[in-house]
Amino acid sequence: MNFTDYELLVVLAQEKNMRKASERLFVSQPALSQRLQSIEKEWGTKIFLRSHKGLTLTPAGEMIVHLAKEVLKKEEMVREQLENLQSDIHGTLKIACATIVGQNWLPQVLKKYVETYPNAKISLITGWSSEILKAVYEDQVHVGIIRGDPDWKGIKIHLFKDYLYLVDREIRSIDDIFKTERPFIQFKSDSNYYQEIQDWWHSRFQKTPKRVIVVDQIETCKQMALNGIGYAILPELTLHGLDKDLFKIPLLDDEDRPLGRDTWLLAYQANFQLKQVQAFVNIVKKFIEIEK
Repeated sequence: MNFTDYELLVVLAQEKNMRKASERLFVSQPALSQRLQSIEKEWGTKIFLRSHKGLTLTPAGEMIVHLAKEVLKKEEMVREQLENLQSDIHGTLKIACATIVGQNWLPQVLKKYVETYPNAKISLITGWSSEILKAVYEDQVHVGIIRGDPDWKGIKIHLFKDYLYLVDREIRSIDDIFKTERPFIQFKSDSNYYQEIQDWWHSRFQKTPKRVIVVDQIETCKQMALNGIGYAILPELTLHGLDKDLFKIPLLDDEDRPLGRDTWLLAYQANFQLKQVQAFVNIVKKFIEIEK
């Protein structure tokens, strides 16, 4: 098999359809079918089962396609390393970032990055911090930006700490919470963040809120609070530039210290050898210094 054959198998496994695969590979269906037969003959086994529903990997096919993916991944790594031999910054910077940071902090950093290194490319995925940590552990990305305090043995750079506020258009102090009939608006998050808020609430009040609305996104939660539907607990990161009619009450722990969340940059040591990663981290560090 040559390199193109590995790509062919991966595309077939992804599409599970000869027509769609042939369109992606820019070859005719007969030519694609003939090449697949040749590959299966070389391996001495069926890689795909064909039916009117499409293509299904055989057990042997799963092993062969896994090998093909590994070959393609290694080829991409070698290309990135070759690009790093050049003086300019090339290659793709792969970032996984907690959604809230990706929406409210990272765009300013990436703007500076693309202005400084126009030949570099960016691949960005966002999600919950637990998902980001998994992506970094599995080496799917070069850099992870995560909330909380992750257990990470590689390089770990503290980016910033932002504090939590109870946000409302009517409530002026924490003690006024149980005077309102309006609901406590919560957003789904990773377990650590949710548990932190729950622990604070029960430590402070020893009873549950009167009414609760749960939404699936922090931005939805924020907009509902801004429109006076209820009150919410939101990170400082999301509150910049809001109007003065919105009351923002800092959350304090049992020792009257502000309750906050840390944000970290994580990466394996090997990834710091890539020039596009080095360049990104340098811009991040400069950005942090300016914000201090």
